[in-house]
Order: sequence, then structure tokens, then C-alpha cells
Amino acid sequence: MLGYSPKSAANAYSKIDVETGVLVADPHKLILMLFDGAIVALINAKQQLHAGNLVGKGKSVAHAIAIIEHGLRASLNVEVGGELASNLNALYTSMVRQLLIANIKNDATKFDEINALLSDLRGAWQQIAPVKANAPSDVDVTAKPGYALDALAPRKSGYISA
Repeated sequence: MLGYSPKSAANAYSKIDVETGVLVADPHKLILMLFDGAIVALINAKQQLHAGNLVGKGKSVAHAIAIIEHGLRASLNVEVGGELASNLNALYTSMVRQLLIANIKNDATKFDEINALLSDLRGAWQQIAPVKANAPSDVDVTAKPGYALDALAPRKSGYISA
């Protein structure tokens, strides 16, 4: 068999599984997936550092930074989220800065600190999961009385805040 290995098959399956998860996930679940991705990237960075693979470590740190910056931080709506969203924005910015420095200094303890913060945020985010029965996905919940706008949830493409 040309080009087949158990590892390449597992990687292909993993990629399909993640892509499928993204396609069927609600906005709340997508944020959980971003937290998971950043956490795994930092675990990988630490493992690569201990293995002496500085290139792999750098790629893993870059991946974690991209998730934090272009996923978690970009999903914040500071205008609607108020002080909480502003604080998270500052925290994500600080995490990125600390990861850049930790990457340069090969500081595994800093990877652990950022990972602990991300894990705490993930746990808090998981605790506030919306109740599916109250808000069908095909209904604009912001227009219905009794539904609260989740200021930290990812915005739909083309979202215009009033």
C-alpha cells in the first residue's frame, strides 16, 4: 500500500472528526473546541520542548497563539459584553504576549500557567452552556422576549450591532 501508515490514517480520521464537529457545533460548543485546541497545542509545545524539538515547540506555540488571538479573542463582542468581555480581551492579549516570551525563553512553566488559565476559562464557559430546548437554532433569539443575548458568544457573519 502506497503512502499508508496507521499514523496517517489516524491523522486523517482526527481531521475529519474535528471538521465534522465544527460543522455541527453550536456557537457555545465552538468556543469549547477553541479552548480544547489551545490547551492541546500548549501540551504539545511542552512535550516538544522536553523532547528537544524546538521547531515543533515553536509550531505548537504558534498554533495556540493563533487560536487565542484569532479564535477566542476575535469572538468577543466588547460593545455588548461590557466589562467582562473587556477583561477577557485583556487577558487573551496578555496570554499571547506571555506565550511569545515563553517560546523565546523555552519556559515550560509559563506554558503550564497559560494552560491552567485556559482550563479554568473552559470550565467556566462549559458551566454556562445554554439550554437547547429554550432557543431553537433557526430562530433569532435576540428578537424573542425572554431570551438573553450572550455577549461572549461568537457573532454570526454579517452581524451588525445596533
